[in-house]
Amino acid sequence: MTDATIDIRHAEKVYRGKVRALRGVSMRVGRGEVFGLLGPNGAGKSTLVKIMMTIVRPTRCEGTMLGAGIGDKAALRRVGYLPEHLRFPEYLTGEQALDYLGGLNDVPRDARRKRAEEAIELVGMSEWRNKKIGGYSKGMKQRLGVAQALMNDPDLVLLDEPTDGVDPVGRRDIRNVLVELKNRGKTVFLNSHLLGEVEMVCDRVSILVQGKVAMEGSLDELTHGGRRYEIEVERRDGDGFDPARAIGAAAGSGRFERGEWRGEAPGGVGAVFAGAVYKVDTTDARAVQPMLDALRAAGVVVRAVRPVRPTLEDLFVQAVTDPETGRARGVGAGKNDERAARGGER
Repeated sequence: MTDATIDIRHAEKVYRGKVRALRGVSMRVGRGEVFGLLGPNGAGKSTLVKIMMTIVRPTRCEGTMLGAGIGDKAALRRVGYLPEHLRFPEYLTGEQALDYLGGLNDVPRDARRKRAEEAIELVGMSEWRNKKIGGYSKGMKQRLGVAQALMNDPDLVLLDEPTDGVDPVGRRDIRNVLVELKNRGKTVFLNSHLLGEVEMVCDRVSILVQGKVAMEGSLDELTHGGRRYEIEVERRDGDGFDPARAIGAAAGSGRFERGEWRGEAPGGVGAVFAGAVYKVDTTDARAVQPMLDALRAAGVVVRAVRPVRPTLEDLFVQAVTDPETGRARGVGAGKNDERAARGGER
């Protein structure tokens, strides 16, 4: 990636020498892509975003954002930002709030009304534009928060939990907004814990665990080694289904381990049989055919054959699980621990 909107290296944050929120984070975000930052609570996601926005001072951080050093004021004017817990004056209407916040962001007066109209329409809030924010639901306030992040026509949009508290329809609308921003050539940096949302819109993701990058790449790159075929055979009560028959028909050699059969299937590919499903370690449809032939020859009914790849949830669980104990690894600084350690530090 040669044209990076964000290029962060060795980002570290220690709150008053007590809590290590970030432990040498490095990541690059390409121009015009939607990038997802994931991690368990307290992994350091919001801390990293706040460092980029100069809300939190890093212990160490090198790199650039929009071609300038982290914290450059001219570059920050080209950034749209939705913080994690944005609050609006509830006596203002949605349109008035956007006008006010646009003014704080040095948007010219004659451009603010037009941009407010466009942003409100983009997030699906046109019917509520002249109603006071005090009557908005949490999801509506989040939509308005996304709208305010677009008031300065930014090149980079940083969104910290943009779908928090938003209903399914609202989440769909915000996903559409992100796609539209990408189509307009904007770069979107999305911090979220809703894995399904991220999987649908992000070009690449980074998973933080205990203040470190555990995984980073596109979904295709991260799931390459976990793709497989699954063969589901019919198993009905009272039909005499015998797992041993299915295993004997489709397996060359193998062993039982923790209630699953693991071995080698016809064609020389590895396979796992559990319940009534074969998990075959191949992405080549031709390599599955000898197994299907063997199953049919033994009278086993094949219900389905499907290619499968790990989901983002699978990758997330893999990243946070200790391979030795099988348990979730402890997270980094929790929210309350961070606040207590920094004692009001900004």
